[in-house]
Amino acid sequence: MTTTEQPPADARSHAPDPRDFLALDSLLTDEERMIRDNVRRFVREQLLPQVPEWFEAGVLPREVASQLGALGVLGMHLKGYGCAGASAVAYGLACLELEAGDSGLRSLVSVQGSLAMFAIWRWGSEEQKQEWLPPLARGEAVGCFGLTEPDAGSDPGSMRTRARRDGSDWILSGQKMWITNGSTADVAVVWARADDGIRGFLVPRGTPGFTTQDIHRKLSLRASVTSELLLDDVRLPAEAMLPEARGLRGPLSCLSEARYGIVWGAMGAARSCYEAALEYSTTREQFGRPIGGFQLTQKKLADMVVEVGRGTLLAHHLGRLKDEGRLTPEQVSFGKLANVDAALRVARSARTVLGANGVTLEYPVIRHENNLESVLTYEGTAEVHSLVLGQALTGISAYR
Repeated sequence: MTTTEQPPADARSHAPDPRDFLALDSLLTDEERMIRDNVRRFVREQLLPQVPEWFEAGVLPREVASQLGALGVLGMHLKGYGCAGASAVAYGLACLELEAGDSGLRSLVSVQGSLAMFAIWRWGSEEQKQEWLPPLARGEAVGCFGLTEPDAGSDPGSMRTRARRDGSDWILSGQKMWITNGSTADVAVVWARADDGIRGFLVPRGTPGFTTQDIHRKLSLRASVTSELLLDDVRLPAEAMLPEARGLRGPLSCLSEARYGIVWGAMGAARSCYEAALEYSTTREQFGRPIGGFQLTQKKLADMVVEVGRGTLLAHHLGRLKDEGRLTPEQVSFGKLANVDAALRVARSARTVLGANGVTLEYPVIRHENNLESVLTYEGTAEVHSLVLGQALTGISAYR
């Protein structure tokens, strides 16, 4: 087209949708769009009206797991055993819509499906899969994932939880920290150091010596259960061990699954903040006009829509790679690092648009901003993901 030619009339007459500026909806299949719409509707109608109260009270009712199971999102990306076998993109869209409600909702689904259920699905025996995956998919049972310890966060290889043989049984002793779903879980996937390397074990609720206690006084992820797991000579039968997992490869594969969901989920939180700021800017008047008419506010909104569009496009691309079997853990680290950082920038900017109203639970912004401070550090800190990328680029490990 020369400089004198005009774009087609239909291109000139259709302005971009401020809520889907890049028309990313057109990249989805009908099935993916239907799943996205169903989860969005459920979150907005059934959960979001209660989320501010849950956040303020620091609770997440157990029945939410059953509701999410009925919705079909628990382990939805796994195949068989009552799981839907949905595409990676469909699962990502569900994570986005859940975190647009609250990070605690997406965390419940991530821990249940991508950590606890995936560990059993990928590394468990057929008997373990048959016993646990169907009730976990329905939300009748809740699972948690015990890897992090008080002195072993970014360096899980230094874990102190031990598993020793006693005849045909295993005896587990140790402590796990910052465990989502911990006190509500019916089964905990616990990783421990054995003589032949790090192994995973299924520890049912009520096993003698296994106790939990919740972590309180959080100012982030308040609509989420966070617990400490205590294992005091917990005796387990031989069949409690995940037979196919040995070494850090087992837990790290689960973390990669969960991190993928965060790539999408962070953009849900960012979108919610952006949309709140956009709507507020058109109704809040100062100096005789809506604040959205001032250049500084428009610059903030423009920066926000760029971050949301770019991050969602990145998530979509990684999802297509995952569906094709080509997604690498390093690319997941790229997405987690980039999108959580972008979401935090959006949340902080949106807070300034809302002024004093931005720090109340009448609007979602401060809730998302606080939650994202946890998302920034769980499932691998920003520093760790930077080092993952650095090693991928240079071939040199900077960890030790």
